[in-house]
Amino acid sequence: MSDTAEQSGTAEKGDTAEHGEQQLSDEGLSEDERRKRRRERRIAAYRSARRVLARPGFLGTLRERLALLDEARALDLHDLDESADAYGDGIVEALEEKTAGLLGKEAAAFFPTGTMAQQVALRCWAGRTGNPTVALHALAHPEVHERNAFSQVGGLRPVRVTSEPRLPTAAEVRDFDEPFGALMLELPLRDAGFVLPTWEELTAVVEAAREREAVVHFDGARLWESTVHLGRPLKEIADLADSVYVSFYKSLDGFGGAALAGPKTLVEEAKAWRHRYGGTIFQQFPTALSALAGLRRELPRLPEYVHHARVVAAALREGFAASGVPWTRIHPDPPHTNEFQVWLPYDADTLAEAATRQAEETKTVLFAHGWEARGPGMAYTEVYVRAAALEWTPDDVREAVADFVARLADVSR
Repeated sequence: MSDTAEQSGTAEKGDTAEHGEQQLSDEGLSEDERRKRRRERRIAAYRSARRVLARPGFLGTLRERLALLDEARALDLHDLDESADAYGDGIVEALEEKTAGLLGKEAAAFFPTGTMAQQVALRCWAGRTGNPTVALHALAHPEVHERNAFSQVGGLRPVRVTSEPRLPTAAEVRDFDEPFGALMLELPLRDAGFVLPTWEELTAVVEAAREREAVVHFDGARLWESTVHLGRPLKEIADLADSVYVSFYKSLDGFGGAALAGPKTLVEEAKAWRHRYGGTIFQQFPTALSALAGLRRELPRLPEYVHHARVVAAALREGFAASGVPWTRIHPDPPHTNEFQVWLPYDADTLAEAATRQAEETKTVLFAHGWEARGPGMAYTEVYVRAAALEWTPDDVREAVADFVARLADVSR
């Protein structure tokens, strides 16, 4: 990245006034409006960048997203001369069968969202166990991001096994002080830093739930990339659970959609509830095609992304240490998947401004996502490593870190 310094040097002089105008124009805006403006600016910089660690499809333009269908046609994923799907047949059924096969389950049901899929799965299990209580982590997606949907919509009663930034332990599950019908495990636990247990820890937790006669459900939104850390193939991991939800867009870059996999009788009931929830949509062939494309293109490459994420994480740590930053945390270190957190001792606005300026001025994006404050003078961001990152060497990462730290100093003045 030898042109980085040259681009940076020429851009800084001309952009000082621009950045000042940006700050002035933010005056009088609400915090939500400022946050929206910062996000728009960050995404614009990302789209014009030449070097990034990941190019997730959801940040692309409509034209770029539509190109995925052309790619799906070229990959010969499905007979495109057959009739389009209607209310879940045709290509949607083909995707369900493929997903069930990949996970080693009897059947699978396609859902428009994971939120719907998991509500349906757990209310079906509640009907079988007679217990609507779902044991889960305090940072699990339904607890943090779904506006209490389990209790408000699903008639379920979530209870928190732990709030520690790791998966529940076997002892915590075994000794929990009230009965529950289902244990839900998010693999990996995104809001704790995309963390996973070891294989031995995971099997012990599942065994503890079985001892309590509870069913086990995996929130596997990012299960696809968990095989490297767990050291087991997808089927063996999924075999531990009674049911599994997977996403088609988070790691696989599809347009959206999810699947619930498990016993045939459970899936048949889930499809009835899918209809009741309004999830049996008339035609979904674009989403189904994009999911099949992701399974063909991205799924085989995820282990490579995970391994390179460890290279990137080590270079980030070394780069911040060499640049004199007093404290840095890569979490987890090494990463368990191709996604991880970076924590730095600066306020979130300063970090966001430095990251966006670097992207705008050098066309290199080191930190593409927003920064979240966690106490005074402390913030973190998430780093995704995908195909675009494979071009980065450790020296590239360290050089970008040095440039980023220099911009932090400028913004902090």
